Amino acid sequence: MVHGKSTERMRKVGPYGVETLPKVFAASSGPAATVDVPAAPAACRGALTERARLHWSLGDGGDPAALAEEFLAAHGLPLHDLTRPATGQHGAGVCGAALYLSAAAGALLAGAPTGAPEPAPALPDLVVVVYQHGPTRFTRPGPPPPWWLGDWVESWTPGQHADAVDAVRAAIGRGDVYQSNLVGHAAAPYSGDPLPALKRLGALPGARYGGVLTGDGWAIGCASPETLVEVTDGQVITRPIKGTRPATAAGRAELLASAKERAEHIMIVDLERNDLARIARTGTVTVDELFAVRRWCDLWQAESTVRAAAADGLGLADLLRATCPGGSVTGAPKLAALSQISALEPVGRGASMGALGWATPGHVDLGLTIRTAAADGQRLHTWAGGGITWDSDAHAEVAEAAAKTTPIRATLAGR
Repeated sequence: MVHGKSTERMRKVGPYGVETLPKVFAASSGPAATVDVPAAPAACRGALTERARLHWSLGDGGDPAALAEEFLAAHGLPLHDLTRPATGQHGAGVCGAALYLSAAAGALLAGAPTGAPEPAPALPDLVVVVYQHGPTRFTRPGPPPPWWLGDWVESWTPGQHADAVDAVRAAIGRGDVYQSNLVGHAAAPYSGDPLPALKRLGALPGARYGGVLTGDGWAIGCASPETLVEVTDGQVITRPIKGTRPATAAGRAELLASAKERAEHIMIVDLERNDLARIARTGTVTVDELFAVRRWCDLWQAESTVRAAAADGLGLADLLRATCPGGSVTGAPKLAALSQISALEPVGRGASMGALGWATPGHVDLGLTIRTAAADGQRLHTWAGGGITWDSDAHAEVAEAAAKTTPIRATLAGR
């Protein structure tokens, strides 16, 4: 039997129910607050109330993909066949569910090492929160609460980061991998309520998956522009992002002209095509758009769109197993890259490089948790990195990671 921890407001369901809802991170995220889960329907956010919740961590054992699918079905959201058209009518007034899966849980699903010890162990590895409609709520704004954010402390030095880049290049030279994604972490102490700071991330330009998810003693804030996987009426889409330059005219021209960035990007598009082919009807995988340049904050990024028709009977569990963790934050081949990542990165990826979004029958929309921060009871945490190829320059890769995390840290500080 798969194990997990869940709560439900009204009744117990199978092996999952316990008597009380968990406490949320802080009073400002309680029942009077608007639900702000990434990809939740905008028209519903002011009227959503929590009905049931599941938390699962690696130490609980079992299969998180199967557990998520089973839990949702038990609460009126059957996602065992995503090829059926969405009806908008779900069980007992249920609207939909927030779904979060960590990078470590994704590595477990892929049969790879789950990484170094986590810097924020309070964060679960799987969260499913089922919502129903309640009375529309209006929260009167008050004065901003006191907020202090201390200095960021990196989990590796720029020199150690550069050494890891060189180690990946050596592995590419040996033929072990074609590309690996390296991710660094930093943490900063804080005082006050972190939720307003985390919510500000969702307002950053280009944050397609902007929003927050909270639990007892933890919170996640997301500003991700990247679609890990979206399924609507049997059509499966992923939009990998690879390639970054400053958001200037010269930066855009440089990104479009870079052979290194294009090669890195196309490797990941091929990997994503293979991932979707595992769950697609034969011959339906297509690349709708290749290397389109779009803006996120002060950066240009290259994005592609890969599409497929879902195989008959595709369910949520198989969808997660095929797509997690995302290829743009692992590398190619995926299993070899994950093994290398586990050996080189000093701490776990925590809330970053996983999946976070919304799920209802007939429609799943999960963002890849890049440009993401998390809070535990003592510190805020951020992660950033990039894909390493044979043509990578170690110092340029260190600078790219810093450029990606700069808007996140400034927003968290309130600047």
